[in-house]
Amino acid sequence: MVDFLAENNLCGQAVLRIVSRGNAIIAELLRLSEFIPAVFRLKDKSDQQKYGDIISDFSYFKGPEYYESKLEAKPELQDLDEEFRENNIEILSRFYLAFESVHKYTVDLIRYLDDLHEGVYIQQTLETVLLNEDGKQLLCEALYLYGVMLLVIDQKIEGEVRERMLVSYYRYSAARSSADSNLDDICKLLRSTGYSSQAGAKRPANYPESYFQRVPISPTFVSMVIGRLRSDDIYNQVSAYPLPEHRSTALANQAAMLYVCLYFTPSILHTQQAKMREIVDKYFPDNWVISIYMGITVNLVEAWEPYKAAKIALNYTLDTANIREQASRYSASVDSLRPQIHQLLKEGFLREEIVLDNIPKLLNCLRDCNVAIRWLMLHTAESAYDPNNKRLRQIKDQVIADSKYNPKILFQLLLDTAQFEFTLKEMFKQMLSEKQPKWESYRTEGSERMTELAEVFSGVKPLTRVEKNENLQAWFREISKQIQSLNYEDSTAAGRKTVQLIQALVEVQEFHQLESNLQVCQFLADTRKFLHQMIRTINIKEEVLITMQIVGDLSYAWQIIDSFTSIMQESIRVNPSMVTKLRATFLKLASALDLPLLRINQANSPDLLSVSQFYSGELVAYVRKVLQIIPESMFTSLAKIIKLQIHDIMEVPTRLDKDKLKDFAQLGARYEVAKLTHAISIFTEGILMMKTTLVGIIKVDPKQLLEDGIRKELVRRVAYALHKGLIFNPKAKIQDWQSVYQSTHIPIPKFPSVDESATFIGRLCREILRITDPKVTCYIDQLNTWYDLKNHQEVTNNRLFSEIQDTLGTFGLNGLDRLLCFMIVKELQNFLNVLQKTILRDKAVVDVFKAMLSAVNPVKGIVGNASKVYASAVAKTQKIWGPYLESIMKVGQMQILRQQIANQLNYSCRFDSKHLAAALENLNKSLLADIEAHYQDPSLPYPKEDNNLLYEITASLEAAGIHNPLNKIYITTKRLPYFPIVNFLFVITQLPKVQYSKNQGMTCRKATDPVDWPPLVMGLLTLLKQFHSRYTEQFLALIGQFIRSVMEQCTSQKIPDMPSDVVGALMFLEDYVRYTKLPRKVGLN
Repeated sequence: MVDFLAENNLCGQAVLRIVSRGNAIIAELLRLSEFIPAVFRLKDKSDQQKYGDIISDFSYFKGPEYYESKLEAKPELQDLDEEFRENNIEILSRFYLAFESVHKYTVDLIRYLDDLHEGVYIQQTLETVLLNEDGKQLLCEALYLYGVMLLVIDQKIEGEVRERMLVSYYRYSAARSSADSNLDDICKLLRSTGYSSQAGAKRPANYPESYFQRVPISPTFVSMVIGRLRSDDIYNQVSAYPLPEHRSTALANQAAMLYVCLYFTPSILHTQQAKMREIVDKYFPDNWVISIYMGITVNLVEAWEPYKAAKIALNYTLDTANIREQASRYSASVDSLRPQIHQLLKEGFLREEIVLDNIPKLLNCLRDCNVAIRWLMLHTAESAYDPNNKRLRQIKDQVIADSKYNPKILFQLLLDTAQFEFTLKEMFKQMLSEKQPKWESYRTEGSERMTELAEVFSGVKPLTRVEKNENLQAWFREISKQIQSLNYEDSTAAGRKTVQLIQALVEVQEFHQLESNLQVCQFLADTRKFLHQMIRTINIKEEVLITMQIVGDLSYAWQIIDSFTSIMQESIRVNPSMVTKLRATFLKLASALDLPLLRINQANSPDLLSVSQFYSGELVAYVRKVLQIIPESMFTSLAKIIKLQIHDIMEVPTRLDKDKLKDFAQLGARYEVAKLTHAISIFTEGILMMKTTLVGIIKVDPKQLLEDGIRKELVRRVAYALHKGLIFNPKAKIQDWQSVYQSTHIPIPKFPSVDESATFIGRLCREILRITDPKVTCYIDQLNTWYDLKNHQEVTNNRLFSEIQDTLGTFGLNGLDRLLCFMIVKELQNFLNVLQKTILRDKAVVDVFKAMLSAVNPVKGIVGNASKVYASAVAKTQKIWGPYLESIMKVGQMQILRQQIANQLNYSCRFDSKHLAAALENLNKSLLADIEAHYQDPSLPYPKEDNNLLYEITASLEAAGIHNPLNKIYITTKRLPYFPIVNFLFVITQLPKVQYSKNQGMTCRKATDPVDWPPLVMGLLTLLKQFHSRYTEQFLALIGQFIRSVMEQCTSQKIPDMPSDVVGALMFLEDYVRYTKLPRKVGLN
């Protein structure tokens, strides 16, 4: 019959693919559970108030029209909804695909069972598949993995959060309109169960069986799977654990599968006492805390509380005497095993001949250690006992008391066992690789020894007084041939024959009185030794490695191990060389990856890489977490050294009186510095002793670990210092996983907010904006200085940015510039929203714009009765300019700050890295020349869309300050009606608030009605830059027409002085042309 897992066996491949996908889905669910956007939990009051109207659970489906109409009624809610969609649609889609794959898994499993029932697979039925060893395993796993998926979803992604995410995805995606979308089925399967993973939360009625029944699975299939799990050893694990007291450990994986599958037929748990008694007697006679998948633990006392039959059956296990017996047994086991392991780990004890002679003993020791560690780790784990449950507390206290549980001793045993296991495995791997060459070399040596002895008895070879003996000569020749004829391939026959040859050599020595000749005795003894070595070598079997792999499984501790982190870190701090033993423990933990990856690998699934990367990444992150104690301890020592050097150790002067030498020696303080420095070097040695290790599929380089750890600690300390130092006292959101700057290995730490800013850079930026606020300061462009409007004192100047660069470095200053850039974008977006949704929707104001438009046409002409026309329009639109002015001034203020930052960055770049500055400028000029040439002749080259050159060079140019912030396009815009007229009216409204001074240019007329001229011009310039240049031309034409019309009226009325508004308008044109670097003829035209 064809092998069930063969590639041409469609029946086997179909179920293998299902099981493989099941393992991959669970990995994706676990990965995503760490990226749930906090806002969907609606825990904070602020989140509830802000997002309460746009995030809804399944109650949305009762009246979607009501919810949507509520949103449409408020424009600000629509904006928030749009922003929320943009921020979260990517992660929502990823969650939806994971949820959809769970539903698809059930559909595919049910279809496969139907195909089996209908005979689609020739000669295969459910019964025949369950008779096959692989088929039986896969069908049991298929049901078990579905149960695990549902439990993982409920444990890691709360019901309410799932509902909110599904509703948000439904609202924001095209799934609602797609005919083949199975969103309804997914919602039915994953609607909230009422379960909460919080400690002390009440368990919902009929949970989880009602949850498991949402998509019904064939009862016959469930019943047959449970039957197989109850009666068979489906993974043949008992052979690896021959002792009867280890049986429950041998069947632990199967017990976990049975626990999950029983929820598909809760009647067994409720009423079938005989079956439950049989299950408990076989799988749970001495244990009640189990690991169901990758370290997710379950306490049966709590889990089976609502089920009568299960509860009664388990009572025998939970009998006080039984608990005491088990706990005492493992306590005694630990006491006896520790000295054994210490003896085995002594340097030079585990030699090849000792290992080969004592394989069964060593394996028994390994089994005992692993079984004891497993039982004690699971039954004393904090996560397995709900502190609010009195009975669980009592059981836990009894286990801890009777087993004399000491986490440090248990951890030490785990370390030693892992080290012993690792050493033994490495020795066995080496012996297996050298097995055949060694065996053949022993055979050759033995055969040659016999040939030499045969020659000795020929009487030809001179050896002290050996008489010629043709019989012995012939006999030894024959033995030599027999040894040479031993065949490595037929190990059983070779082993039997080798034993007979050893016996023959013993007998020949006795019967022929050869003891008297020492040389002959030595030859015979050597040959016997070689034959013994051949027997030992032929007994090196791969089965031993497989048994060690099964026995050494640590997947149950995937999550519990975290509770030992503090012990690990403490032991490293006391003895940094402990890292070498921890390496073996981490590798032992890495063996847990075999469980989810086995089927994915067998199915040749493309998911293999992503799943192994996820679990390996989790483990490497844990390794980093444990070893982070080394950089932390180093920095603590460094802080002490700095304190001693600054505060305690006096600087030795160049000349020193002899009698003061002792005072300056300060031997105590200097000894302390030397001791601390030595401690730091010991720590670094400790981590470097770990050697490069493959954890799962990720290579861990200790040098890289140390460097990353030091950088992480440095980032944390610098960020904390800046967080504490940069707190001032005035009265789109990027997710972590989206940020290019955030790293899992060297994370930027988050501190509790002290104001609206997320970090110290935000606080620094807002403080600079506060002290240079155009409402209270006046910026004088020629001096690059801000003055207070009221007392005319200097507030700050461009040296501020030089000091920031000295403090935060070029990256800090560049980061400040980027933040200002995003603030300008936000301000411009808000401004355009206000313009479109309030100003351009106000009918009275739009009528003024229309009348003005007809009054100024043609623009090249002159407006009759100018002062009246303009004054009337200004008076009618007075109410709209307050917010408009505020936005324009904010943008202008930020542009001035960006200019100052660019100047500082450019100055320092030219000063500190003149070659870099020159190279960037030349590359920029040549690129611009090429692009201009391409637009004149499209056949010339131009960077393609997938070429990052322009994007990357822009980042470098901005970091070097080689750019003009005023020329930037910050937002994309659509055509807006009356835009030039609106801006023109805005400018002439502001002109009366400023006055011209020969020394200072345009300044504010009254401190009570502040308008700062440079931010006003730059803000308006930036706004116009976001639109088509046609708008700018029309706007400048209107200003020109205003100047001509007012001057014409003054001339006809013989007014001798130029009105101040005209002076202001002329100065506006002058400054506009200067800032934009346009030719002056533009202004003159």
